[in-house]
Amino acid sequence: MPVTHTISDPTDTGEQPGWDTALRAGLDAYDLDPADRALLDGDHASHGGPAPTLTRGSVAVVGRPNVGKSTLVNRIVGRREAVVLDTPGVTRDRVSYPAQWAGNDFMVVDTGGWDVDQAGMAARVAEQAEIAIDLADAVILVVDAVVGITDTDEQVVRLLRRSGTPVVLAANKVDGPSGESDAHALWSLGIGEPMAISALHGRGIGDLLDAVMALLPAPTPSSAADDGVRRVALVGRPNVGKSSLLNMVARSQRAVVDATAGTTRDPVDEDITVDGRVWRFVDTAGIRRRIHQTTGADYYASLRTAAAIERSEVAVVLIDAAHALSEQDVRVIQMAVDAGKATVLALNKWDLMDPERRFYLERELDEELVQLRWIPRVNISALTGRRVDRLTGALDTALRNWDRRIPTGHLNAFLGDLVAAHPHPVRGGKQPRIVFATQASTRPPHLVLFTSGFLDPAYRRFIERRLREDFDFEGTPIHISVRVRERRRR
Repeated sequence: MPVTHTISDPTDTGEQPGWDTALRAGLDAYDLDPADRALLDGDHASHGGPAPTLTRGSVAVVGRPNVGKSTLVNRIVGRREAVVLDTPGVTRDRVSYPAQWAGNDFMVVDTGGWDVDQAGMAARVAEQAEIAIDLADAVILVVDAVVGITDTDEQVVRLLRRSGTPVVLAANKVDGPSGESDAHALWSLGIGEPMAISALHGRGIGDLLDAVMALLPAPTPSSAADDGVRRVALVGRPNVGKSSLLNMVARSQRAVVDATAGTTRDPVDEDITVDGRVWRFVDTAGIRRRIHQTTGADYYASLRTAAAIERSEVAVVLIDAAHALSEQDVRVIQMAVDAGKATVLALNKWDLMDPERRFYLERELDEELVQLRWIPRVNISALTGRRVDRLTGALDTALRNWDRRIPTGHLNAFLGDLVAAHPHPVRGGKQPRIVFATQASTRPPHLVLFTSGFLDPAYRRFIERRLREDFDFEGTPIHISVRVRERRRR
């Protein structure tokens, strides 16, 4: 019967002074390189989070479809964050990005195109733009100077006047002095001087931002500092309910939801307080297929989804429980695991399940995720809110184990018992042995084994399985590295 090694406090090593040195004594007979010495002598102490910063507030970029709002946002931010394509209606949600100008930190909010008399998804996109206007400290109204003033532009101006939010008018697509007259024609909108800019080429952006800074309030401490805020990425294939789950957790219509697959394209960040704690949820675009096989807006959306997973700490992979588990679902799960993130599996649309489907779903999960049974599962309904409150418990468990550190003494004692009971098979007349082990890092846990020979992959998997049984690594991947070192010749 295996001995269970329990660690109540991951920061408490529970080791006597000098024990670690005694355990490492066996390594003195082996050739170690400088990297090995640095690993063994390294400081594993965690460092504090970043200091809070000052922010000037938020700026919403609004306008009718295809006038260059996302291009302007990318220009202000200084990198390609928002999905840009020469097709109207690419942006749908309101998405916030941190930006800086002349030493001032602020948030810039990209919005979908606002249009009148819309229905369906277009109406929900316009609604998100109106919410962005109400929440912003200043607004940049983008108008296509080449096309001139349209009825929709005049409707947006009336909306802005009712809101009372300060406005800067950006006359976009003025690529040179010859287009200045087109910009001057926008004076008739009656909201101030048109700022002639080219979002594509960067012309006039500095003057535009100077005008925006004059409208923003005085700097205040930022509430967006990462101290204690855990980052959660909602991922999955299209139309599994990621945006619905974000709206349910936020208790508001934060993201556009539509029956059309692929509604979300830009990652949508939202700080949400649940049971007195702040979580940063990121709604991502559905991953349709392998990134290199996608085109157009789906290609850029897939890239940003992959980047959102990299920035997150834990990934909630949503599965449509009412349909058969697909290869695409397994690929998304593997993407989160390969990125080294804590992972939780949310089986959505559970309210649509019948008993027969539940039986087949359990069998599908056992067959397809045989190597990933350590991922916790939560049965939810994002539409009705059924059992959504259990999600934070699973997230806490996964993150706690993602941060877990095994004291060196406990780890080597565990491996000593394990190898004594189940030694490595003899290969080629030799039997490799584990000389010493240490945990190099957390997030995810990374263990390094110093051995006298190569360990079979099956034996590594055996070690990982027993580690999970004895130390409770539910919800987090474990990386095990093997460093083969030979004895010094006498």
